[in-house]
Formats: sequence, C-alpha cells, structure tokens
Amino acid sequence: MDDATLQFYRRNAEAYAGWAKAPSARLKGFLALLPPGGAILELGCGAGNHAAVMLAEGFVLRATDGSPEMAEVAARRINHPVEAMLFDQLDDLDVYDGVWASACLLHVPRDELAGIIGRIHRALKSGGIFYASYKIGHGDGRDSIGRYYNYPAADWLAATYASSGAWTQVSSDTSEVKSFDEAPATMLHIVVRKGLRNSAGAARA
Repeated sequence: MDDATLQFYRRNAEAYAGWAKAPSARLKGFLALLPPGGAILELGCGAGNHAAVMLAEGFVLRATDGSPEMAEVAARRINHPVEAMLFDQLDDLDVYDGVWASACLLHVPRDELAGIIGRIHRALKSGGIFYASYKIGHGDGRDSIGRYYNYPAADWLAATYASSGAWTQVSSDTSEVKSFDEAPATMLHIVVRKGLRNSAGAARA
C-alpha cells in the first residue's frame, strides 16, 4: 500500500465515511454466486456499507481495512469487528468462498498488484469468487488530493491476473463515477472464479 494514500485515509476516516456511497448494485450478483452463509473476506471495507449488507444476508464476514481509523469507524457503524490489515498481511490458505475488494486494490503499486492478487487466490477456496474494481487508465499517478492509483488498462490488468494464479472470468463491465475529489472516472468491475481442481488434484481454469 502506498504510504501517502494510507495516511490520507487515516487522517480523513470520518469525512470519507460520511461521503461513502450506497452499496454497489453489483454486490447482490456477487453474493448470489456464493453458497448461503458462506465465508467472505472484505478488503478495504471503508465505511462498512457493503459489510452491512453481507451480514444482513447471513454471510460469515471477515471485514478489513488498511486504516485503523477507518476500521474503527466501520466497526462502530455495523456493530461488527473490522480488522486493520494491509493487503500484504493476508496469508490465509483456502479459507473464503468469496473476496470482495471494492475500489481498494486500485491503490496498490503496479509492481505489487500481481503479488497481492496471488495472496487473494491462495486465500480463496477452490471455485471461490473474487470481485474487484479499478479506475481505468494507462499508467499510474496521483489524484488532486495525493492518493496513488495504479490506473490499469484492461489488457494490462488481464495479464496481471493471469500471472497471479488460475482464474476464470465470470464478468467484466464498466461504470462512470465521481471520486471523493469530485473528479470523474471510469471504473472497471471484474468478477473471477478461482481455478477448480479436478479429481487428480491438478488445477484447471
């Protein structure tokens, strides 16, 4: 995680939580792909708006955020524990039915993203579902308030996923959003499934 970006969220946790939008319309589709009551890891939970829906739907949730201050705000809002955890601290193996990472992996430095996605791959059960969203671009940079973004192109991101583990794409689409700094952006939403294992134990996409 870029330190300047992390410090922004630490300093502005309450303001960002107050700005946070309603839960993504894509969350319902993500949850429909999981077994009822399944285990979900949420990365970058922010204000906890998505976490609240997951809990209400009866899923077993491990909610996390890189900012301890944001984690505290979210935990208070949803009345559920939220851990302060950086992406590179994820070391679970075959634990989760789903990983939800809404508008958070877009802050991972480009040369570190494949490694983080690899950690997510290992943390998912075979056949597990992974959702993430990114701001589309053609090279990394910072926004008007200093936050780092990896700004991937779709083909670069596809190659990064392929290098991190065996995935099968479930869906991919875009939407137009307005960021915290009021700047417009195009978001790329990707849902993939972890490669299943056949009866011989070999991975297949």
